[in-house]
Amino acid sequence: MSWTKGAHQLKFGFSWALYKKIQDAFANTEGNFKFDGSFTNPAGCVPSPTTSCGFDFADYLMGFAQQYTEDGVKISGHWNNISPALYVQDNWRVNSRLTLNLGLRWDGIPHTYEASHLSSNFYPNLYKTANAATFDANGNICSVNSVPACSAVSPGLVTSSNPALGGYQFYLNGIGVGGVNGIPKGLVNDSWKNFGPRLGFAYDLTGQAKTVVRGGFGMTYERIQGNDMYNGAVNPPGDPNPTLNGVSLDNPGTTLSTGNTITAANLPVLPLGVTGINVHYPTPVSFQYSMGVQQAVGTHAVLNISYVGSQGRRENYYQAINLPPLADLGNFVNTKAHTSDGTPTGKTFAEDLTYLGYGNMRLAFNGANASYNSLQTSLTGTIKRDLHLQVSYTLAKAMDATTASGSGGDLQNAANPYQGWRYDWGPSVYDRRNVFFANFVYDLPAFRNATSRALRAGLGGWQLSAIVSESSGAPINLGVSGTTAASYISNSGTRPDVAGSISYPKTAAQWFSGTFTAPTCAAGGPGTDCYGNLGFDAVRGPGRNNFDLALNKAFAFTERFHVDFRAEAFNAFNHTQFEGNSNSGGISTNVGAGDFGQVKNAYDGRQFELALKFIF
Repeated sequence: MSWTKGAHQLKFGFSWALYKKIQDAFANTEGNFKFDGSFTNPAGCVPSPTTSCGFDFADYLMGFAQQYTEDGVKISGHWNNISPALYVQDNWRVNSRLTLNLGLRWDGIPHTYEASHLSSNFYPNLYKTANAATFDANGNICSVNSVPACSAVSPGLVTSSNPALGGYQFYLNGIGVGGVNGIPKGLVNDSWKNFGPRLGFAYDLTGQAKTVVRGGFGMTYERIQGNDMYNGAVNPPGDPNPTLNGVSLDNPGTTLSTGNTITAANLPVLPLGVTGINVHYPTPVSFQYSMGVQQAVGTHAVLNISYVGSQGRRENYYQAINLPPLADLGNFVNTKAHTSDGTPTGKTFAEDLTYLGYGNMRLAFNGANASYNSLQTSLTGTIKRDLHLQVSYTLAKAMDATTASGSGGDLQNAANPYQGWRYDWGPSVYDRRNVFFANFVYDLPAFRNATSRALRAGLGGWQLSAIVSESSGAPINLGVSGTTAASYISNSGTRPDVAGSISYPKTAAQWFSGTFTAPTCAAGGPGTDCYGNLGFDAVRGPGRNNFDLALNKAFAFTERFHVDFRAEAFNAFNHTQFEGNSNSGGISTNVGAGDFGQVKNAYDGRQFELALKFIF
């Protein structure tokens, strides 16, 4: 609704949206086999970190699978959410030189929920240490099916009431089901107090409409669009995901060592993974602001100089939470096995985790920061009668901690779960420190006023245009090949150590150079060097320098028949432009790789395009 009263132009609005989505869980009910050569291991061969024994393909030909995994159930979830909102805005023309924009918006953003109570989540405050799982000799949770038998069945086990699961047992210590026993139906505390003010002004500095100062500030909120719920659709007790070792390819329900048939009721109970959400889940918010001056240049052009920025708070990320003590991590990395951490206690990896009874576990959090600050300049308009020009330059800096995968999206994993999102704070995947852009359209004056109609029609009326773009290189995040802490802590990532400064030879064979090494992650040590000291996105890739040209003319043979001719040259000067985005395979980024630091791809060279267009 709009209401104009005197110098005020008032606007009011509201919305109420209901979203309903039916989506299957991300569950593989057809199963996966793994063959690692363990059944064709030559006698006397001892595997080492660099040498393997046996032949995985030979195991496959013999039909001997080292491992088999399969999701037991693929639920079809009914995922709903509502989004109510209100706003009021006043565009107030204070006087002939000053206009104010004053507004306030409210967004109610309760979390997405599963309508049939099929969603579950892990709550650290519900996990009872007294019910911590105990393990049998094979690393499975002690149950009635343990072989050899345990002295007692582990606490925390619950037999599934789902007939389709045939008596399968889940370990549910700390698990809550959405909408049941006081658990929020969306698994997290809903967010309702989302008020976003809008403040802006425009001021004619001289009163002659030649120089205008503008500024503004606003707060906006964002919903995480349901993916945090879909990712957890296979959490216990909704989906058993057993891992069977030593089974037959033609029938993974048969154990090779004994020939016994495996059923849901006699499956070993394994520590299952959980993908959950932190119960304190405030809405991500962005604070956006700008201040600038627009100056008329002549009668047909405008010069703009502005400062534009934003601050993101409560940004989304995943973080692994079921971890061994940091001091123990190096023992697993150096022994290259999950079987023992090398300490006198001889704990297995599963027995050394924070929440005994679970495997890989990560929670979604809203807590990271982001920032963007820039100086933006542009000149736009008709400079002369025949020349239309646009030129812009931006000096900017974008920082965040939520784009570790390079996608720039939400629900990305914190690389170092012991430090959280701060380990990934650095230049954003979008960060380009310098960006220059220019384009022009020039109507060539030659033969425009020729007395001969044939000359005017045939040689006059040509138009030349160009697009020029230059930008600094994109940031590159380096990784490490081989066995690292990330090999044991799922959903994490390792960066290298660096000593000294980083230089840039800027050749295809070596774009950057430095003393990069894999983290030592010392066995039995404090483990603080397991994830590397190099900053996130600490290396810069190649920039871009591109020039596109076009020449075109319209030939009018009659009033109704025209022919348009166009000749275009992309990358007109055939300038070599290396791809600098490591996520597109532009540069090899893993320390330990044979091609580390090499440029792998380049953008297209010069391309010509000729076109005729008939209009009749």
